[in-house]
Parts: sequence; C-alpha cells; structure tokens
Amino acid sequence: MPNAQRQNSALYKLTRPANQLTAEQHQLTAEQHQLTAEQHQLKTAIINFCEQNRNADHATFLIKGAAGTGKSVILNSVFSTLQELARKTPTSPLYQTNNKLLVNHPEMLKLYQNNVQPTNALLKKDFQRPTTFINQASKQETRADIVLVDEAHLLLTHSDPYNHFRQDNQLDEIRKHSRITILIFDEQQVLKVKSYWQQQQLLAKLQTGPYQLAQLHHQFRIQANPSVESWLQAFHKQQIESLPQDPHFEFKIFADAAQLYAAIRQRNQDSGLARLLATYDFPATLNDPHDHYVSTPHFKLRWDRYQPTAKTYWAEREDSIDEVGSVYTIQGFDLNYAGVILGPSIGYDPQQDCLLIKPEYYEDQAAFAGANRFDNPTQIKTQIILNSLYVLMSRARNGLYLYALDPALQKRLLALQTATFPGQ
Repeated sequence: MPNAQRQNSALYKLTRPANQLTAEQHQLTAEQHQLTAEQHQLKTAIINFCEQNRNADHATFLIKGAAGTGKSVILNSVFSTLQELARKTPTSPLYQTNNKLLVNHPEMLKLYQNNVQPTNALLKKDFQRPTTFINQASKQETRADIVLVDEAHLLLTHSDPYNHFRQDNQLDEIRKHSRITILIFDEQQVLKVKSYWQQQQLLAKLQTGPYQLAQLHHQFRIQANPSVESWLQAFHKQQIESLPQDPHFEFKIFADAAQLYAAIRQRNQDSGLARLLATYDFPATLNDPHDHYVSTPHFKLRWDRYQPTAKTYWAEREDSIDEVGSVYTIQGFDLNYAGVILGPSIGYDPQQDCLLIKPEYYEDQAAFAGANRFDNPTQIKTQIILNSLYVLMSRARNGLYLYALDPALQKRLLALQTATFPGQ
C-alpha cells in the first residue's frame, strides 16, 4: 500500500495517531511509541484500575473527550494489552480474564475486527455490538470480567424492540454482566433520543461502585490552531463567530452546492479522503434498494448506499466520492477534507445573530422517538440536531467546506467569509 494511502487508512489511524510525535513522546518505551504521553499515562491508569478491581462486584472507568481526541485509539491500545495479559501473560493478575470490546456503530465494529492479526492476542469474537453481548450474556447467564464500550453515548437508555433490546437500559445491562466496565463517552455525539444521556444521569450510575474519571484534551484530528475548534464548539452552541484563520486549515463557504462538490472532488484527487456530507434533512430510507438523493438548486447526488457486507469503510471506498455521507456513515472516522451541506433544519435568526434549529425539517424523525417523555422535547430535539451537525463538521483534518441551503444563513456565512478573507 502506498504511504499516502496507508496514512489515509482508518485502520492505520486507529492503531497509530496520524500526527507526528514530539521529542518528549519519543522518550516513551518502544512498546508504547504510538501513544502520546497523555494517552500512555491514561492507559497505565486503566490497566492499574483493572488490576486493582479484578475481584470487585463492579467498577467503572469513564473516559471523556471531544471528537478527534483519540478516544478510540486509546481504547484499542488498552484492549490489545488486556488481551495480551489475559491470554499470554500467566504472571499477570488479569491472566485468563474474559474481556470484550463493544461498539454500536457497524462501520467501527468492522474497523476493530479488521485489526485482528495472527501476531496479536485479539480474536474477532472479542468484538461485539452491545445488544449482541447483552442478549448472549442474559441467555447464558454469564458475566465477563472486563467490558470496554466505545461510543457509550450511543447506548440505549430504554427498551427498543426494533434493535432487539427489550430491557430498560443498555449500560445497566452491560454493568450487570461485567465486573469492570470501561466507557468512552462524548455527550456532544448523542444522535437519538433513545440514546439520550445527561451527564448527571451517567455519573449517578457510576457512583454505585468503585469508579474513576479521565478527560482527554489533545486534538489529533483537526490539524489547525485552536481557533478552528473554538469556532466549531461555538457553532454547536448556535453561536456564529468570525471565521477562523489558519494558513494550514482551509475554511471556506460556498454559495452553490455543486461548486462545493467540485472542490471536494478536486481535493480527493489531490490528497484523497475528501468526501461530501449533509445534515439528515433529505429523504432517505434504510435498507431501501432504491437510491435517495440530496437535492439543492443546481445540485443532486445520491445518499450513501447501505452496504453492510462491504469490507471497506464508506469514506475509503472509491465509489463514495459519488455519494453524500450521513452522520451515521461518518461518525467515528476522519476525513482530510469535508464538504458539509447544511439542510433546511439549520436556519438563521437575524435578531439574535445565531443558528435557528427547525426540528420539523429534520428527515430522521425516528431520532426523536420518545422525546415526549421529557419535559422539554423541543430542546432535546434541537440538541440532537446540533450534535449531528457537530459530528459532521468535526471530521476534517485539513479543510472544511460549508454550504447552507437556508438563504439567510448562507448570506450570513458568506458575509463573514468576505470580512475575514477579502476577495475570496
């Protein structure tokens, strides 16, 4: 595999951060050279926690971090070491432990399973989706020793027969069937009401036994100065700030979706891993054999085709340059350049100079199922849309291109671009 193609690979990024290590990081042992100092310290803390709570009734380690902070990288490294200790290290207190890594996202599950090699201690059966693990453990009345959960913010918070989960809460069931649970959590990436978590709810559950919290801070994905991440965080809070300026990160607003797509195709030709994404504001039906389209004036392109048996991840398939990816396609993955179409649910309030979120235009109405159980359903729906928007806009490493279908929002963003980059 050519070096550039290899570095664009999601599997390469899962097992080794894509940015260059610092001199201090190179001082780590050869075994841990792929981790930063922060990640190595956290990994050591997690392994120690597991050893100390080997015989606990239940203990929980919670890892928090924003998109792009290397959460899956650290989890993959921890799990690989745990399985080495469990299967190949008789002197370890974790020897012969039964451990699992759970991930709800089917594309991410595929990524983890593709990391299994004859030379490591991993097996494909070590990786499961949460519902599969829960149902098997309940039926067989078994209990794992250590269970790691990537993207725990996607765990169901109530029964969902459609997904074959009939209990009340997936986290409760996972903890019931494990002695130690290690969770990756980012409340900014909750995408459905049935997975809706509030931080205080989560902490209340953890405090019923030994627990430890950790926060990842370093941004690996976005190769830019902090102003870019600050702008994205403000946008996630409906605030519209002056566009960030960074000579190493291309931030551009387009007046036409077709022009945006042409720019993404050019970037994909130049550097690879450039893809078009859109908010879920255009009709689509899962498992429907017919194509569905993202349409704007002068532009029409099909949504990503659901291919559960494909061995390659969506962003790395050659044909996906001719598709529009959704939040469910791209969550957990990196792009070099992301072109994002902001659909009708993302509007603009000129009086408050902020985003105006319109849940009635969001095509993924299934994401709102159960919202009426809460006292503030509109606020929760708004947060779900903002979270999905943040996931889409935080994929890019080297450049982010935006097109807003709402005329008022498009005008506001273009005005900001003119003010920040005269003549662009």
